[in-house]
Amino acid sequence: MPSLPLDTQPKVETKAPKSQLPLVIIVGPTAVGKTGIAVQLAERLNGEIISADSRLFYRGMDIGTAKPSFEERQRVPHHLVDVADPDEVWSLSLFQKCACQAISDIYARGKLPFLVGGTGQYIRAVVHGWQVPKVSPHPQMRAALESWAQVIGGVGLHQRLSLLDPTAAGAIDPRNLRRTVRALEVILTTGNKFSVQRVSAGTDYKILTLGLSRPRAELYARIDTRIEVMIQAGLVEEVKNLLGRGYPAEAPAFSAIGYQEIVSHLQGKYSLDEAVSQIKRSTRVFVRRQANWFKPDDPGIRWFSVGERTLEEMERVIQEWLQGSEIVWNRLSSVWNVRTK
Repeated sequence: MPSLPLDTQPKVETKAPKSQLPLVIIVGPTAVGKTGIAVQLAERLNGEIISADSRLFYRGMDIGTAKPSFEERQRVPHHLVDVADPDEVWSLSLFQKCACQAISDIYARGKLPFLVGGTGQYIRAVVHGWQVPKVSPHPQMRAALESWAQVIGGVGLHQRLSLLDPTAAGAIDPRNLRRTVRALEVILTTGNKFSVQRVSAGTDYKILTLGLSRPRAELYARIDTRIEVMIQAGLVEEVKNLLGRGYPAEAPAFSAIGYQEIVSHLQGKYSLDEAVSQIKRSTRVFVRRQANWFKPDDPGIRWFSVGERTLEEMERVIQEWLQGSEIVWNRLSSVWNVRTK
């Protein structure tokens, strides 16, 4: 199906109440094909994309994150990509603030925002309007927890968190020491679970959530192929370059799958083959963890099995959703007349 000319694309009437303004969310596991489909949908529906993938924030980390290509970013504007250096910390609250600002900016340009990614917490923060606990840092507590992690390891510290707050632990990657430490810091400082201190204020957006899926064996095969391509494309050289620029191996960004293993390889802990095998194993584990956020039986997600007609089916669902809502579109009827000719 051809794309609409720009002058016949639907535009949001920004004078409408914010509660009537639409937000399309596209979720699914790593390597399922979210980026390619999202770019095509945004092209067809006059949209822009906000990344909800925590790995895409960092400049210079392109190969190992499967970052949208230069060509894809030229076709459709992308937001929250390349917004931080690898040694900077991007918190959940900062992402939430910047994502909501990007959505408002997209509305102001009369376009349709697409929030796309596989980081469940980041999606939920926007969808449910999470108010992250505002607990002041406790330097002594944090230092003690970091010292403890050096003794029992980051995974060991995460296991301690799971005993105190299983819900919080389930939402945090065991490899993400910074977030594990912060959750324990809040628990031990306040005496309350970290998970119950997160308040949901609801959302002002009208939301349509679409999920992409593939059979597990097919998805794993795509993951393996993608990792092999990353190695061939220069992932090792990319990590060498980042380390050579002075970014420490302990930088938050290096906790991302792929980078941590290649750092270990460069430090002599793994052979390259061992590092690649570990990346594949870690990615499979991550996919299973993603499934805890985006469940097949979630009534709030409309799922699509990726195939030849997926793009057209998703576009039709979005159009019908927009037509059936109270969203005010400029020249809406003329747009659909054009599309159905």
